[in-house]
Amino acid sequence: MPTTTNGAAPVTVIGLGPMGHAMASTYLDRGHRVTVWNRTASRADALVARGAHRAATVDEALAASELVVLSLTDYEAVYAVLGDADPAALAGRVLANLTSDTPDRARKAAAWAADRGATQLTGGVLVPPSGIGEPGSAAFYSGPRDAFDAHRATLEVLTAADHRGEDPGLAALLYQLNMTMFWTALTGYWQTVAMAAANGLKAADVLPFAVDALDLRPFLEFYTPRVDAGDHSGDVDRLTMGTASVEHVLHTARDSGVDTTLPAAVLDVFRRGVAAGHGADSTSSLVEILKRPSA
Repeated sequence: MPTTTNGAAPVTVIGLGPMGHAMASTYLDRGHRVTVWNRTASRADALVARGAHRAATVDEALAASELVVLSLTDYEAVYAVLGDADPAALAGRVLANLTSDTPDRARKAAAWAADRGATQLTGGVLVPPSGIGEPGSAAFYSGPRDAFDAHRATLEVLTAADHRGEDPGLAALLYQLNMTMFWTALTGYWQTVAMAAANGLKAADVLPFAVDALDLRPFLEFYTPRVDAGDHSGDVDRLTMGTASVEHVLHTARDSGVDTTLPAAVLDVFRRGVAAGHGADSTSSLVEILKRPSA
């Protein structure tokens, strides 16, 4: 398909929530010919005012560009949007599927696309909408390397693009691993703010030490080689000591009159580790507990 006069390839963006809107806007900023489609058509108004083309149908949106960026809620939404598309409109398209969902669903969607003559590149974007197009932004991709290489320059308008392999489920897995850490840590911060507020402190009072507390890099770098070697020696920390610490957190939350669901859940994991015989081992031994479903 033809490029613009500045050499920028045309691109279609389907799904104009905050992330899709930010992506389409960034492509416009960089001189791409941008076609957009959204179930609620009015969400494209501001983009159209800046020069984007609003496709009347999904088929028209697919036909406009070889590279189609999908930014939808989940893969069920992908099927709902693309399921009735003319196979001729899908054939030959590269679907940069930046929709969040599970690795297994990403693999099934890639096979579904291939059956219709399209190629899926699974993506996991590691920044919020405000980070799109900004230095330091990043995204995981997986799927056919040749398709990634052909469109890498266009994908990197949005973020740095890190291709991790041919398995279409791999980028989805890496993204969900990232989200596991992000949401768990951020929820821990919200718990902290709630406990602080119950004791007359503001979030601003917590911020200076919260930033340091959430900088886990030294701990991660210490534990990673030991965990990979199966070494959970209790020479630096012990699970029994960690369990006592978490009990103190739970008691403080309870005494503060705030919700205790989160610290109680953490304490449950620690206690199961002790019950499994890891009391004298490092807290890293909880990896072995978490590898198995809870009873």
